[in-house]
Amino acid sequence: MRADPKIVVIGAGSFFFGRKAIWHMVMSEVLRGGTLALVDTDPAVLANMMELARRAIDESRAPTTLIGSTNRQEVLADADFVILTFSEKNTHYRGVDCEVARKYGIRMCSGDTIGPGGIFRSLREVPRALEMVRDVEKLAPEAWLINLVNPTAVLGIALMRYAPRVRSFALCDGLHEPRYRLSYLKALGIVDETCSRIPPAVERRLVFHTMGVNHFTWVTQFAYQGQNMLPRWRRLLDEQITNDATRNDNNAKSKHRNNPAYAAKLMDLFGTYPDRIAHAKEYVTFFQGTGVLPVAPEPIMVFDAPDRQVMMEDRYRETVRYATGEKPMAEFFQQEYADHATDIIESMWGGLGKYFYINCPNRGAVTNMADDAFLEARCALDMNGPTPVRMGPMPRGLLALQQQILDTHELTAEAAVACDRDMLLRALCTDPLVNNIEDAQSLMADLLAAQAAHLPPQWGAKGAGRRHPEN
Repeated sequence: MRADPKIVVIGAGSFFFGRKAIWHMVMSEVLRGGTLALVDTDPAVLANMMELARRAIDESRAPTTLIGSTNRQEVLADADFVILTFSEKNTHYRGVDCEVARKYGIRMCSGDTIGPGGIFRSLREVPRALEMVRDVEKLAPEAWLINLVNPTAVLGIALMRYAPRVRSFALCDGLHEPRYRLSYLKALGIVDETCSRIPPAVERRLVFHTMGVNHFTWVTQFAYQGQNMLPRWRRLLDEQITNDATRNDNNAKSKHRNNPAYAAKLMDLFGTYPDRIAHAKEYVTFFQGTGVLPVAPEPIMVFDAPDRQVMMEDRYRETVRYATGEKPMAEFFQQEYADHATDIIESMWGGLGKYFYINCPNRGAVTNMADDAFLEARCALDMNGPTPVRMGPMPRGLLALQQQILDTHELTAEAAVACDRDMLLRALCTDPLVNNIEDAQSLMADLLAAQAAHLPPQWGAKGAGRRHPEN
């Protein structure tokens, strides 16, 4: 292994990731002597990200080697890590998915991981990811491939099933250590707000287990000094609900609106806390508003695509101002922070022995789920990859919901690879938000037509994907 890593970022203009990757590359003593390769198919975006990276390298005086290309094949050779963070017309197609689904009575507040939105984003992204993986297999066969593209679990399953020779795992930015567990400890006053790491004495007295499929993870155990902290956490939710009512804020966006109230209902039902409630509320049918009695506090709000697009455009304009020097690099260094992927790369390469939440095969961590169940779990990590920490059984009730979601994800990955309409319909009808076969068939036809320009051409062929002998 060479002294310094080569990291390739495919999708350098990423809303969430590009700037943070540049920041951490030049700030980390483990990474800054390595090579950062930026890839983006948009030449203007690539040029801006390259200029931002150059300015960051110059300002920090880091010995980082910077290369970039619109063609990933030009920079992949001998990479140690390849990060997938690509997306094209993300907000546009999520808006299409959510509005078409709304027509059939399905409400999605995010629309990129479950429901018709998650399924159709998979159809768009899985084939592209596998094309990239084939290049990695040829040009950088020893690299670790880290997926940051949603739906995280479906992409991770597709890489595990259909590119087994490439070493890979998947990440989500939600359970980013150490901030993730620290946030719980700070909220309950167990550690001070200024803590940046959990003190060893606290760690020894802490039992904290989070388990589940990405975006549907639950805090099943939270104890400190032998005392169950979940009842205290439930009371904190009541305080948040009261504060929301006092503010009477009806302008909260779809992913954030009424979250304490939804979380409290699920926590009372299952006895554990749905820690990604901004997503989890669309993974269940309870808040769809389709029953006889009214949903409290209200049916979930459908994803606000125009507002999201404005936010993404504003952030990119800010990135350009950093790149051109209109905004000072001192501010950039002060405002940014490490991202999940480069934190993990730093720990793997530097042998730091840190633990992270990673999406990977279960391998016995959740004792009543299959070893190949693709779950988000706290893992030990080195250059051999992640090793999930044993957490015990998934609680009954949640176990059934988790398995349904996993089956939907597995079927979705298979449909995306095979361009198989029969399998796609089965995935839609297995999904927890779809409850009518005829609706599913019509919705499928509408979305295939609306997204034809961005899907593999096989989806438009006569008899596409039908696996009957006559075809």
